[in-house]
Amino acid sequence: MKKTIVVVDGMGGGIGAQLVSKARELVGGEAEIVALGTNSCATERMLKAGADRGASGENAIRVSVPLGDAVLGPLGVVVPDSMMGEITTGIAGSVFSARGRLILVPVSQSHFTLVGVEKAPMSTLIAAAAAEAARELGLGPGAAT
Repeated sequence: MKKTIVVVDGMGGGIGAQLVSKARELVGGEAEIVALGTNSCATERMLKAGADRGASGENAIRVSVPLGDAVLGPLGVVVPDSMMGEITTGIAGSVFSARGRLILVPVSQSHFTLVGVEKAPMSTLIAAAAAEAARELGLGPGAAT
């Protein structure tokens, strides 16, 4: 059975689109990539980046995030009221309790500070998150056949 990578993002979907693109580059067609956006703009951007299918809004995220064998997104997707209020407690709780491996990009938020996290370019963090998802699922270059 094909593995599923779920990518959750909000606002403009920029980080999610980069995660989709990098994950697609690493796993090719070995996994389905599902884009879940807090809004249609974020979802559309992730679909254009190579997601197989997508949905928008709180209910879509709550219903679809359990599909993921790996769930990727910026840290804010598990913090209620982040992303200028787009992340509801329902979204944050659903993503945080996803059955799949949760892989988050440590993006700074205006209302809290992460300490002990090495500062790195966003492209490096995106690549590391996508590579971790591929590794966790046993997919992509170097995966056991």
